[in-house]
Amino acid sequence: MHFLKQPTAIADWYLVKIVYRIICGTGQHTAQFDEQLRLIQAPNRQMAFEKAEKLGRSEETTFYNHEEQLVRWEFIHVTDLYRVSPQIDGAEVYSRIEEREPAEHYIQILKGKARSLFGQITKEQLAG
Repeated sequence: MHFLKQPTAIADWYLVKIVYRIICGTGQHTAQFDEQLRLIQAPNRQMAFEKAEKLGRSEETTFYNHEEQLVRWEFIHVTDLYRVSPQIDGAEVYSRIEEREPAEHYIQILKGKARSLFGQITKEQLAG
């Protein structure tokens, strides 16, 4: 989105987590939340937080799904904010533990995604 002004002063990058609640129809379903990790450029933590909040509110939406149920994405809040330093090459940004059975099936899925990603990168290199 281009609604946010680009910083004019020297600014840092921040990694923020923006959380939305997804409500379908009357909401009589297991609660669903979308947690998004976003990069925000701002001169300080306060400005980064305010910018992330503004972004979160601006992306609240309502639409009808394929079953003609009203779907609402409600902004909950910005829950995490970390300054990203250029000296953190290779630093862990996100981690989640998956429990899947059978393990071999999940490993095959991951290897398929990796092959696909490698193929895309190879195509880009050949085209570029």
